[in-house]
Amino acid sequence: MPAPESAEHALNIRKPYFDLIAKGSKSVEIRVGYAKIRKFAPGDTLRFDSGDDSLLTHITAIKQYACFEEMLDTEDNAAVGDPELTRDELLAICRDIYPPEKEALGVFAIHITPLAE
Repeated sequence: MPAPESAEHALNIRKPYFDLIAKGSKSVEIRVGYAKIRKFAPGDTLRFDSGDDSLLTHITAIKQYACFEEMLDTEDNAAVGDPELTRDELLAICRDIYPPEKEALGVFAIHITPLAE
């Protein structure tokens, strides 16, 4: 049986996080379990769009967690957000972006590496 082909996906992202991915300090993108996110798989290509800028990345792993606290207890917090932010600051940012009903969908840590263009 042939291996499944990798898919291509696109996500909009806020400019500060786009810049962190572009410079290589952010290698884990956090999203909640929308149907679109649940279709992502390791090996897929993920394009981040921020305004007129875009960046291609390769999904190397996806990990699912019940909540933001569990994710932050497991993942490298410096790879999730700005390396200068504390865990509590990262948690506050996640909860500012996603209210409790969205967090209840599950938390996905999407591990990425930039693709050479």
